[in-house]
Amino acid sequence: MSYPSYPRPGYPSEPTHSAYPGQAPTPGYPSQSPSYPGHHHQGSFSGGPPPPTAPPLQAQPGASNLPTTGQVEGVTFRIDHRDSNSMLYLRLQPGAEVKAKPGSMVAMDATVKIKGKMKFSVKKMITGVNISESIFTGPGEVMVAPETWGDIVPIHLDGRTEWRVGKDAYLACTPGITRTAKSQGIGATLFSGEGLFVHNVVGAGMMWVTSLGAIVSRTLQPGEQWIVDNGHLVAWTANYKIERIDAGGFFSSSHTDEGAVCRFTGPGIVYIQSRNPETLGHWIREQLPSE
Repeated sequence: MSYPSYPRPGYPSEPTHSAYPGQAPTPGYPSQSPSYPGHHHQGSFSGGPPPPTAPPLQAQPGASNLPTTGQVEGVTFRIDHRDSNSMLYLRLQPGAEVKAKPGSMVAMDATVKIKGKMKFSVKKMITGVNISESIFTGPGEVMVAPETWGDIVPIHLDGRTEWRVGKDAYLACTPGITRTAKSQGIGATLFSGEGLFVHNVVGAGMMWVTSLGAIVSRTLQPGEQWIVDNGHLVAWTANYKIERIDAGGFFSSSHTDEGAVCRFTGPGIVYIQSRNPETLGHWIREQLPSE
């Protein structure tokens, strides 16, 4: 079976030209990208001398400069405040729709219509994966954001490739994309950090995922392997197996959580987050005063 070639993780190859002030063209998206009237985009400057510029950095292996603007199916999107307090702006043409995680809406124009859709709530009780969604219909703009601080990135689905998404990583998608709950099996449940069920995502269009901390992606060639700490998964297409590794003896293993890891094998794409929710929760508990 042949595997699709990805010029950039999860994106089509046509170039695009962003219409937002102060932004350079972003590869991987169609060229039509109308601007947002009345919005002042962060990062564009007027007046005064330009800020000093540093020498261009070389691209690091495994890291991707993911686009923050684009247009798909009558929806123009922009992602602001990357890596920490990310916000997704969705400008909907008349009749255009987008589906989003319930409770993710921050604000929207009065012209936008919203309705909820519940998909068998008993299943959520069993799987722990929320398949319900809010559906927004244009015209107008919708602002959505995740529950915690972190990044937002778009992933283009080509209608052929099946994606797995962590149960807390899904944020929004276009109408041509379908989510279901997918069982990982007992082994993956115990060690992957994602629970028994994750989102199985198929279809054609755009999906936006979120993270705790920054997001990094890596495209694996056939047979190439990559080991990921179990609490850092966001979305992936590559197959993986759960393994336990020697964390360096009793003293080291008692202070680290690297005993269980995911060994991915290409071909495929893996998105990871820079922070581990379980580790962060443990750190917060340690900071609380003891009774």
